[in-house]
Amino acid sequence: MIQQESLEFLKDLVNNNNREWFLVNKERYDKARENIIDFTGQLLKTMHKVDPGIDEALDPKKCVMRIYRDVRFRKDKTPYKNNFGISLPTQGLRLGGAEYYLQIQPDGNSFIAGGYWMPEAAHLKAIRQEIDYNAHDLRKIIDDKEFIKLFGDFKQQEQLKTVPREYGADNENIDLLKLKSFIAWHKIADKDIVKSNATENIADICRHIYPLNVFLRNALA
Repeated sequence: MIQQESLEFLKDLVNNNNREWFLVNKERYDKARENIIDFTGQLLKTMHKVDPGIDEALDPKKCVMRIYRDVRFRKDKTPYKNNFGISLPTQGLRLGGAEYYLQIQPDGNSFIAGGYWMPEAAHLKAIRQEIDYNAHDLRKIIDDKEFIKLFGDFKQQEQLKTVPREYGADNENIDLLKLKSFIAWHKIADKDIVKSNATENIADICRHIYPLNVFLRNALA
C-alpha cells in the first residue's frame, strides 16, 4: 500500500522545489520511491487480471516515471515533478498505444486514466477509421451509465476546431471523429490512495476502461 509518508514527501516538495532541499531530503525521496515501486509491483499483478495485455512480470521500477523534470524548453524551471507517475503499458515497455496511467499526487490530485493520449498521425488516422466503421461499438462503451458516472462525458475532450479532411461535417459520428485524444480518467482522493485495498479499487475502475482500450487496440491491429 502507499504510505502516508510518501504523500507527505510530495506535499513538502511542492513548497521546496529546489535542488538544495531535495538533496537534504534525498533519503525521504528514496524511501517514498521504493514504496511506489512496491505498490506498482502489486498493481501490475492485480491489473493483469483485468487486462491480460499487462505483463505482471514487468519490472515495476521501469513503470515508475522519473521525478526529474526536463526544463530545457519550459518556462517553469522547477527541477522536480510534484507527483509519482506510473505507466501500465499493454505492449511490454513499448510506447504508443492504449494503456493505463496512475498519477499519485496529494491534495486530491491523484487519478487513474486509460486510453490513448494524443496519438501520432498514423495511429490517429487508424482510430478515426475504426470509429467511422464501428462507432456503435465505441458509443456502447462510452454511453454506459457506469462509464459516464466514473469518467464523465467522453466527448468533452479536446477536439479539432475544424473537420478532419477525410470526413464530412455531416458525418453522424463527427463528434467522435474530431477528438484529439481518447482518454478516460477518474480522480482518487488522498484517503483512498493510501487504503490497503487501493490496488483492487483501481483495478475495479479500470475494468470500465478495458473495453475502450480493446477498441483502440483493434483499431491499431
